[in-house]
Amino acid sequence: MSRLFAKKPLSILLNEASDSEKGLKRTLSSGALVALGIGAIIGAGLFSLTGIAAAENAGPAVTISFVLAAVGCAFAGLCYAEFASMIPVAGSAYTYSYATMGEFIAWIIGWDLVLEYALGAATVAVSWSRYLLEFLQKFNIHIPHQLAVSPWETITMSNGTVVEGGIFNLPAVIIVLLLSLLLIKGTRESAGMNNFLVILKVAVVLTFIILGWSYIDPANYDPYIPANTGKYEHFGWTGIASGAAVVFFAFIGFDAVSTAAQEAKNPQKGMPIGILGSLVVCTILYVLFAHVMTGLLNYKLFAGDAKPVATAFAQTPYDFLQTGLIIAILAGYTSVMLVMLMGQSRVFYSMSRDGLLPKFFSDVHPKFRTPWKTNIFFLVFVSLFAGLVPVSDLGHMVSIGTLFAFSLVCVGVMIMRKKMPEIPRAFKTPLVPFVPIMGIIVCVYLMYSLPNESWLRLAVWLALGLVIYFTYSRKNSKLNNNN
Repeated sequence: MSRLFAKKPLSILLNEASDSEKGLKRTLSSGALVALGIGAIIGAGLFSLTGIAAAENAGPAVTISFVLAAVGCAFAGLCYAEFASMIPVAGSAYTYSYATMGEFIAWIIGWDLVLEYALGAATVAVSWSRYLLEFLQKFNIHIPHQLAVSPWETITMSNGTVVEGGIFNLPAVIIVLLLSLLLIKGTRESAGMNNFLVILKVAVVLTFIILGWSYIDPANYDPYIPANTGKYEHFGWTGIASGAAVVFFAFIGFDAVSTAAQEAKNPQKGMPIGILGSLVVCTILYVLFAHVMTGLLNYKLFAGDAKPVATAFAQTPYDFLQTGLIIAILAGYTSVMLVMLMGQSRVFYSMSRDGLLPKFFSDVHPKFRTPWKTNIFFLVFVSLFAGLVPVSDLGHMVSIGTLFAFSLVCVGVMIMRKKMPEIPRAFKTPLVPFVPIMGIIVCVYLMYSLPNESWLRLAVWLALGLVIYFTYSRKNSKLNNNN
């Protein structure tokens, strides 16, 4: 039993971080890390979930829902920042758990992160494909629907065309292929592409806010907090709380910054700036964006609308800019996929170096210094899910996996403060244990709010992971074999 909970000494982790000859290349500045976080956060959540939360839960007070969700993320983000500055190694929550709660918990977290990063990338790839079809239709370019929809999915295009069950979602696979090849080429090149995409989508988000602000109708804010209908999640203050659970998923990705700790030029300084800086920037943009969107159109009209941002923008004289809006959404989705694919490869890279996965996953390209074989593996893995699985089934798996990882990072900070108080910390989580305890409470509450199917899929996924751990990982663990 003790072998299951053997902890990886912090000295070994720090040695791995300083191994610049064999390890990953340190190329990311603090600014690049902030852009990495923004790239992961602004995407599907902002462009789709805002309307859903407004129409079904919070009304115009969806802005308050965003603030509540951001506070919950901030609790977890502060814990991530302490770990990332103290243990600047690739692997994110997996690495932190290995140092604080032992190998078995670390394995569970590492396996769980596949749900967040790999399936998250697949989810966004499917949405990216759908927006691409809309964009191409504006130029009378039509991809055969059989090659743009999964076999078990039905979609309705903006022109009213209903597409039922295709063969394979080819555009989703192509974008995963291109981004994976870019990641193989190098972290600096990938970060450069991400910076460009971040600038593009933030510019369009700001354009929407600035242009739309003049056309806000104050009547759409009356009442700002609609009266509760008698159901827990339908409006009123309970609706705002439920809306926070919905829009929380719009913040998924800020933790991806921590997976790049081993590639940061100055991780002790850069990691806290990257994690917390991206969270602050995105929260401000989200609140302003939601305020304008619900001001342009009554929140009730967003019910069942898959493209609420375009619908709201149509209320302004700038409807002709909708093509630019779609381009921004495509850019936003692309940067999210880029960061998630990068994060996933770094988690498996770390697990492989520890012997919990085959050496294949930690092989570094001799020229590009990237875990290229892992990138190729997830190119295939993510492509299969993106090409064949409906987006609704993918989304729920992503959310519960993320919240589970957040919870364990908060637990880990309290353990490290108690057992290793002497370890230098470039950044300290304030108000311990209050902040991590609040992080746990918020994450567990949001997990509780998810459908039962999400819990069932998590259980099945973790059961598969346990089979792999006890048949391969435990026997090949470098830490246990050295003891």
